[in-house]
Amino acid sequence: MNNLGFEFHDDIRPLAALLRPTKLSDYVGQQQVLGPGTPLRKAIEAGRISSLILWGPPGTGKTTLAELIAIYAKAAIARLSAVTAGVKEIREEIQAAKQRLVQNQRTLLFVDEVHRFNKAQQDAFLPHIEDGTIIFIGATTENPAFALNNAMLSRARVCILKKLTAEDLALVIERAVAHYQQSGQQVQISSEAQSLLLQLADGDARRLLNLFEQAVETAQQGAAITELTADLFRQLVPRQLPGFDQQGDIFYDLISAFHKSVRGSNPDAALYWYCRILEGGGDPLYVARRLLAIASEDIGNADPRALTIGLDAWDTFARVGPAEGERAIAQAAVYMALAPKSNAVYSAFNQMRQYVQQHPSFEVPDHLRNAPTALAKQQGFGKAYRYAHNEPGAYAAGELYLPAEMAGMKFYQPSDRGLEKQLQDKMAYLAMLDQQAKGQD
Repeated sequence: MNNLGFEFHDDIRPLAALLRPTKLSDYVGQQQVLGPGTPLRKAIEAGRISSLILWGPPGTGKTTLAELIAIYAKAAIARLSAVTAGVKEIREEIQAAKQRLVQNQRTLLFVDEVHRFNKAQQDAFLPHIEDGTIIFIGATTENPAFALNNAMLSRARVCILKKLTAEDLALVIERAVAHYQQSGQQVQISSEAQSLLLQLADGDARRLLNLFEQAVETAQQGAAITELTADLFRQLVPRQLPGFDQQGDIFYDLISAFHKSVRGSNPDAALYWYCRILEGGGDPLYVARRLLAIASEDIGNADPRALTIGLDAWDTFARVGPAEGERAIAQAAVYMALAPKSNAVYSAFNQMRQYVQQHPSFEVPDHLRNAPTALAKQQGFGKAYRYAHNEPGAYAAGELYLPAEMAGMKFYQPSDRGLEKQLQDKMAYLAMLDQQAKGQD
């Protein structure tokens, strides 16, 4: 037992497993849900715990917390990984839990990567959560609202765990150094190396401990003191890999940040989030597709060239490949970030779509109807239609094009930015001509 409260054993488990706390007081981080006086902390300390879904990034303590809960609840812990387990394994663990229950032994069933289970597999747990056969704890890096079915969510409380702070991870490093000292190996880490390690860990305690262990094993052996330097960590991880999960929460958060940065007219932020997606292995064409949506939704007729530039960037990628194509997409992103913004078309389209859905199907006015047959012409279809090209300025002032029930209604309201300022002036001019035509009538 060392002065930090950890008991170490001479075994071959990874450092991250060796340093896993066995007391709540040694648990690092997550004070927002597990700090002194919080409801979850009180429940764990009292041994009264209900089923939980632990949602958070990798290395934030989900497995550790599950094992601590089992200790405090005096429950046997059974582990399943949704990556490898199926309904058969679930049934086996449930049967074992029932046998323990006969002997007054509770079972905490911990399911890692629970979001990978399909609906039928998730449903297999439900009756056994209901009747108390198991305390269910699922760990997930994906948003439970999307990854888990409603029946599961109604039976388990969701606890959100956050990336560990630099202060949290510094404590983990301190404990790692103490572990090696306890085992007779003097390890020192420079301040520069520690700063780099904290950066490389990116809030993930497991990643930090794995890198720390690799550095100790890689450092020159036989010296009285094992020195961990920044250069050593650079050799182990020559390139920082940004956090990323294809089609997962991080991916959609990055895309959201990219879209909002372009909409917010910040080209540097747009490039940053775009490069984060690329460096994480994301599909640049997904960004190209999003740019086309931005061109229509956020720029619209304030600068119609944005759509063309977006299409050209996509076409460039298809023709010349990623190296130049990624740069073309970056060019389009910067252009759209600095383009004048208008959501007038987007808003008008949504409003009109909603109006059509909520109102009767009004008749097409007779003068706008097609008259391909003699019968249609006898009924007056198209008879009073005014051919715009035969009118002054190619505009039939005062003509009605909407159904009579919608006369006077306005949906598209152009902004005073970019080209839409000219469209606004044009619409005002046409409205004046309509007003004059009504006065003549």
